[in-house]
Amino acid sequence: MSMRRIVCAAAVALALAAGACASPAVAPSVTPQPGGPPLPAAATVLPQPTQRPSPPTDCDATGSLRPGVQGAVSGRLQQIRDRGRVIVGLDQGSNLFSFRDPLSGDLLGFDVDIAHQVARDLFGDPTKVEFHFLSSAQREEALREGTVDMVVKTMTITCERARSVAFSTVYYRAAQRVLVPRDSPVRGPADLGGKTVCMAAGTTSIPSLWNVQPSARIMTVPSWGDCLVALQQRQVDAVSTDDTILAGMVAQDPNLMIVGDPIEQEPYGIGMHKGDDALVRFVNGTLERIRDDGTWQHIYDRWLTVLGPAPEPPAPRYVD
Repeated sequence: MSMRRIVCAAAVALALAAGACASPAVAPSVTPQPGGPPLPAAATVLPQPTQRPSPPTDCDATGSLRPGVQGAVSGRLQQIRDRGRVIVGLDQGSNLFSFRDPLSGDLLGFDVDIAHQVARDLFGDPTKVEFHFLSSAQREEALREGTVDMVVKTMTITCERARSVAFSTVYYRAAQRVLVPRDSPVRGPADLGGKTVCMAAGTTSIPSLWNVQPSARIMTVPSWGDCLVALQQRQVDAVSTDDTILAGMVAQDPNLMIVGDPIEQEPYGIGMHKGDDALVRFVNGTLERIRDDGTWQHIYDRWLTVLGPAPEPPAPRYVD
């Protein structure tokens, strides 16, 4: 995929996001200028915490079940095979990870390729995937309700999420950082006191930022594409989330830059319904294969070289 096609995809996404705006409830610091463009629909400024959030506890939820299917194939894994396709939740507005190509109409990106690899191992055909589009806030609900078989959407493994979501082993390690215009005086989280920072609703980036800078104002929106538009229109001072998502925004707009040290490490896992052990083991088998046969490096090289040379794939940790 050439950079030109990625930029074209971004332009279409921005046009769609800009056309879906409405007047939200906002703090004075992010009120649109008279005659200026409205903020993204559903933009909301969160009440600032009365005290610094507790730092993350010493907990590691990244252990998962060993690859392979133990016992009879049953439950959701059997349902998927009987159906003849796997239903995967993701979005279509995360450049580099999952976005729609305006030329072909296809979904492309790192997460999309990972999902296709699971379908390849399930059916011998990587195209046997049905994608459902989810916001960050909808991921866990979609798994609980069974509307998707799995979520492959830059989903960070956390101890809290692991109580209700079964995760694969880690398939990518990201880090939360800060994105600003190149002429911004902000050079890291310490400079965000009193500044307005855009984040997608339902993301773990919110408490992580408040943990290091509790005086930051946080405006939530439905999607990261909305954050990009708000930052380009100077309606917010910064965006903070995983460096992988921020890199996709920089690829769309070179007038932006990622600054500061990492705020929090973000291990990505494929989310599945709690109790779908056979499916978790199967997915972990796919992830082990793509680590071993070079497919993971190929997918990285296709999409993420903007983050630097391909690192080693994350080493799996099994709990059985």
